[in-house]
Amino acid sequence: MNEMVKNIIMWVVIAFVLMSVFNNFGGSKQKSSTALSYSQFINSVNAGQISKVSIDGPTIVGQTSAGENFTTRSPGDIHLVDDLLKNGVEIVAKEPEQQSFLMSILISWFPMLLLIGVWIFFMRQMQGGAGGGGRGAMSFGKSKAKLLSEDEIKITFDDVAGVQEAKEEVVEVVEFLRDPSKFQKLGGMIPRGVLMSGSPGTGKTLLAKAIAGEAKVPFFSISGSDFVEMFVGVGASRVRDMFEQAKKSAPCIIFIDEIDAVGRSRGVGMGGGNDEREQTLNQLLVEMDGFSGNEGVIVIAATNRPDVLDPALLRPGRFDRQVVVPLPDIRGREQILKVHLKKVPIGDSVKPGLIARGTPGFSGADLANLVNEAALFAARANKKTVDMNDMEQAKDKVMMGAERRSMVMSEDDKKCTAYHESGHAIVGRLVPEHDPVYKVTIIPRGRALGVTMFLPERDHISISKRKLESQLSSLYGGRLAEEIIFGEEAVTTGASNDIERASAIARNMVTQWGFSEKLGPLSYGQDENAMGYSGGNTKMISDETNHQINGEVRALIERNYTRAKKLLNDNIDILHAMTEALMKYETLDSDQLDQLMARTPVQPPKDWEDLDESGSGDVSTVDKAKDEPKKDPKPTVGGAAEQP
Repeated sequence: MNEMVKNIIMWVVIAFVLMSVFNNFGGSKQKSSTALSYSQFINSVNAGQISKVSIDGPTIVGQTSAGENFTTRSPGDIHLVDDLLKNGVEIVAKEPEQQSFLMSILISWFPMLLLIGVWIFFMRQMQGGAGGGGRGAMSFGKSKAKLLSEDEIKITFDDVAGVQEAKEEVVEVVEFLRDPSKFQKLGGMIPRGVLMSGSPGTGKTLLAKAIAGEAKVPFFSISGSDFVEMFVGVGASRVRDMFEQAKKSAPCIIFIDEIDAVGRSRGVGMGGGNDEREQTLNQLLVEMDGFSGNEGVIVIAATNRPDVLDPALLRPGRFDRQVVVPLPDIRGREQILKVHLKKVPIGDSVKPGLIARGTPGFSGADLANLVNEAALFAARANKKTVDMNDMEQAKDKVMMGAERRSMVMSEDDKKCTAYHESGHAIVGRLVPEHDPVYKVTIIPRGRALGVTMFLPERDHISISKRKLESQLSSLYGGRLAEEIIFGEEAVTTGASNDIERASAIARNMVTQWGFSEKLGPLSYGQDENAMGYSGGNTKMISDETNHQINGEVRALIERNYTRAKKLLNDNIDILHAMTEALMKYETLDSDQLDQLMARTPVQPPKDWEDLDESGSGDVSTVDKAKDEPKKDPKPTVGGAAEQP
């Protein structure tokens, strides 16, 4: 289609050039002439000074007796010819000028040619254009997959860290794309599809690109939502077109991101099997069956919700391989950090292992954001390298929110916050199997007025009952400290989020994890249907059982509430000392906490003179404490890592 348009433009240019050339040949060169008014011309005629005139409509071109040329225009004088004949002037009348043949053709056919050109233009726009990737305004049936050639993909397995097991599972795909005959001569068939599932930001898309980069094959990328349109049949047409393009580039990879947008289970929608999404899924199933000879076309899909996909999509012959890309462990986080730290200048003090230890639950995207925030901190301070202090500041900001040092707080509010945080820290230090308390601060961050931070010694795969109960005790430590020091009437709303988290943990212990002796190891949670939606108004448990559950949850919380209260009363001197230290230094690190728990004099923090609250360790979990009671009684800052 492009060649045709180019040819049309070329022939139009040639036609214009030819017409200009013919017009130049047809016209005669005019000598320089003098313009006369008509009255002067008549006077000259009557005086016998004009020898010859040529009349061309209202234009009169003539020659005087002296041989000079002149021009004038007649106003329509009917006696002009009589005057010229009376004075012996030679009269020449020119024939009306005829249009050239080419000009007449152009004038008659130009509207039609213009109409054809406009029609071709709009048809190309409707179809998305040749090689346009179906990006036209009305490109209904064309694929919107973006093609990356083998030379455009620079990502390899070296750029993907923290997902070693997932990389090992897709190595055979790379080997097949490099040398298909190695498998085919033994009768082996490579999996037609690979489904990657995992949390957001774990690197599913990056791993798919790395497969294409390692194998050096074309890479078609498309989102699942690009198939779905408001018109029935459009998505199916796009699926067919995408596979047609892929077969021309085979061996190649088709990457469908967020396939759950088009691959959800059928039979649960309102269309009864005739809606657009289901027809698109049906066409995808047929294409992946290989009836059309799609050898060499490997489909890689990514989703965060593999539970909602249609079972027919997951059967062998379609998505044979289901690769789970989990959140990285401590070793994986360290590898990911090393990859991202290569992109920024770092100092000798940066230790990726310590940072990885303090960031449980972080995905690859979270770690990339962490490194970027650290680089921004260093740039604001006009540093040439990113040091450990910048990394810790960035980690605190990502996990807890930005500092709010400018916030106006009275001394009473600060003192109440200090007692609250001290209660969390003391109980967290004394209960068994609790994550070590790393840092305590009363500097407002995010929506919290104070924060107690914990540093896990390792990634927790499972959590014991003892550890969960220790978490319950530490969560109520802040509220109990306020109650012990200021009285029950002075307890603030700062513990609202602590109560919410503790209640959720206790209920899960009773209803999901079987930690109740009275109710036994049974699940009392709500049932969910195949699509992952809760049962709505369906009651899965009786009123009596629900009453028992509430009683067990209350008993569990009261037991740990009483334990935390006893610990604080027994160590009331440490509570006062820690509060005084917080009021003075605002932030206490692990060294100061060790001194307080040992009842020894507290030394100033290492960087106290610089008024910088960053310590020397790493933060993993955030314990929300005081919040502004009038603005938001339910703070929601951080805290995900501490949840079981």
